Amino acid sequence: MAQGEQDSQNDHVSDGSQQNGGDNNGKKGGKKRNPLVRVILIVLVIVVIIAWGAYWFLTRNEIDTDDAYTAGRKLAMAPHVNGYVTRLLVNDNQYVRAGQLLVKIDDRDYIAALHKAQAQLTQAQANLAGSRLAADVAKQNFPGRYITAQGNLAAAQAQLFKAETDYRRQHAVSRAATTQQDIDYAKAALDQAHAQVQQAEGQLQQAKPVIPNIQNTQQTVSQQEAALKAADAAVVQAQLNYDWTEVRAPHDGWISQRNVEQGNFVQTGQELFSIVEPEVWVVANYKETQITRMRVGQKVDIDVDAYPSLKLHGHIDSIQLGAGAAFSAFPPENATGNFVKIVQRVPVKIVIDSGLDPNVPLPLGVSVEPTVTVP
Repeated sequence: MAQGEQDSQNDHVSDGSQQNGGDNNGKKGGKKRNPLVRVILIVLVIVVIIAWGAYWFLTRNEIDTDDAYTAGRKLAMAPHVNGYVTRLLVNDNQYVRAGQLLVKIDDRDYIAALHKAQAQLTQAQANLAGSRLAADVAKQNFPGRYITAQGNLAAAQAQLFKAETDYRRQHAVSRAATTQQDIDYAKAALDQAHAQVQQAEGQLQQAKPVIPNIQNTQQTVSQQEAALKAADAAVVQAQLNYDWTEVRAPHDGWISQRNVEQGNFVQTGQELFSIVEPEVWVVANYKETQITRMRVGQKVDIDVDAYPSLKLHGHIDSIQLGAGAAFSAFPPENATGNFVKIVQRVPVKIVIDSGLDPNVPLPLGVSVEPTVTVP
């Protein structure tokens, strides 16, 4: 009985050994599939490396950045004169043409000022004409007065000679041959002749500076000419002020940021709105390590974040001669304190050559991704 139980236990141990052996064989069979898995993984890694290498090879000459935005010209419109807005002819985001009337300012004060300036101009013209006539007359009068003064002096001197002769004759004859009355007359005539000579000499002295007198009249003409120019300038200024009551568009573009309403009082230099011109370009801030092979004229492909289907093409127009930090309000002072090297960015201007859709406006400041193809 004991021998039978021992044999039974041995049989069970044998069966267990066979089962374990079978399990081990199964495990060995599973390990035989590992090389295939490893081969598949290696193949996948090789494919990824090849794909990455092919991508690198195909894009090795392409330099892109996401730090890029559209830019353009934005003209701030402001009036030259003060006044109330009587007409407002534009609205937000409206497209306007060059020369189109945008705002009309009350012009009544400026019309009155223009009429006053025109009247002053007419008066200045008349004054100048009178001065010129006076100058022409002076060219004849002053020499004539000098000649007349010379003649008057000669006549006075002749009269003095006659009076002196008569006076000596009265005193040369005997007392019986003349009378006291004749002697007194001769003395009075002599005194009068002396006075006339002195008067003639004074008139001659006054008439003597002929050229200075003529030049004085010419100076009056010059003063009137200057007054005429001032009056003419006043008319021009008044005309400009009147014309400036009409605010017109200097270029084609879209109205943006309008902050004026009809009836508002506007002042000189007050910004009413802006006009965004149609021309748009891209400013891309590339890292300084990316511009090594960049040159003016290289082709650029541009993707617009706002319009994924819009594909733009352009070229490098210029590279700014200075990193962005160099033009900041507070440029870094690397010579002071601890220094930490930071990769700088250099703005690159990219002009759009093709791809723009007139039905899809491209606002200023939207994000784009330009890709430059370098050799």
